[in-house]
Parts: sequence; structure tokens; C-alpha cells
Amino acid sequence: MTDGANGPDFLGSGQGETKEPRPILPWAIAGTVVGLVIAVWLVVGRTPKPVNPGGPGLAPPAAYAKYLTISNIKMSTASTIIGATQTYIDGDITNNGDKTLTGVTVQVAFHGFTNPIAQKNTMPLELIRARVPTIDIEPVSASPIAPGETKSFHLIFDHVSDDWNQQYPEIRVIAVETK
Repeated sequence: MTDGANGPDFLGSGQGETKEPRPILPWAIAGTVVGLVIAVWLVVGRTPKPVNPGGPGLAPPAAYAKYLTISNIKMSTASTIIGATQTYIDGDITNNGDKTLTGVTVQVAFHGFTNPIAQKNTMPLELIRARVPTIDIEPVSASPIAPGETKSFHLIFDHVSDDWNQQYPEIRVIAVETK
């Protein structure tokens, strides 16, 4: 070991050394940012949007829903490559009102044998963009529905309750966005 006069002192005798104080400002800024992120997360996390509004029943229809007609409903199923079954609902929606639709949210109620509603799903209505080679869908915002216009839609369900009575489900428009 050498002392400070003959070379570096790696073991640190502590003589003649002064430590520079570390700046505290960067740590204070980082702590404040982390605190704000946590506060925002807690506030947003405490007010979740209802996934299936309407409680055990269906949500009330949107005010503009009286101007919309859903028709030509067809149902089908298909097996996926992992062996699951998907259920599809296809149909047409006609805008009989005077506003252009840019978004439509529907609730689909599969009625049951033992329950009035065996399964309820709330989802955005997806319009059919193309049918060949497969059905390609897009949101209503990508292809707004003008007054007097009819467009085809496609809804996909990964699972339907075993209690479903095998009848066509009820489809209710619960929210509409217009421009």
C-alpha cells in the first residue's frame, strides 16, 4: 500500500479527500414526476367506465336509436384453429334520421332457458368493409353512415353462455355518436 505522497491510496486512508455534494434538484424532480404519475393512476383507476351498463338488464336505448333500423339478422358459428367456437351476428343498420353516424354502441342480450338474460355484451358496432377472401370489418368512424344509408355489420362473440336458449339475441343501440 502506498500513501498519498508516493502514489494513489486505493484503500482510502481518508486524508486530504473531500466529497462533492450531490445535486438534489434532479432527485426532487424525479420524485415529483413519479408522485404525479401515481396520483393520476389512482384517480383514473377509481372511476372505471362500466363494461356492461344497465345492471342485470339492458341499458336504455340511445335517444337517436329511434331513427335506426336493424334488419336482415343472420347468425353463424365457426370453429377456430384451437378448437373453440365463435358465434357471428351479421345484419344491416339503416340510418333513418338526419345526422351522420360516426359511432354506434350496441348491447346484445342472449336470452336463457333459466335466466332472462343468460349473457349480455356491450360492444361497438363494426361495419363490413369487404367479404372476400374473408370478412373484413372496420369501425363506424372509418365509414360513417349518412342519413338514409344502410350498411352491413358483423359482430363476433368468442363465447356464448351454455344457458342461451338458441333464439336470436336482442340487439339494442345504447350509444350513438353523430356529426
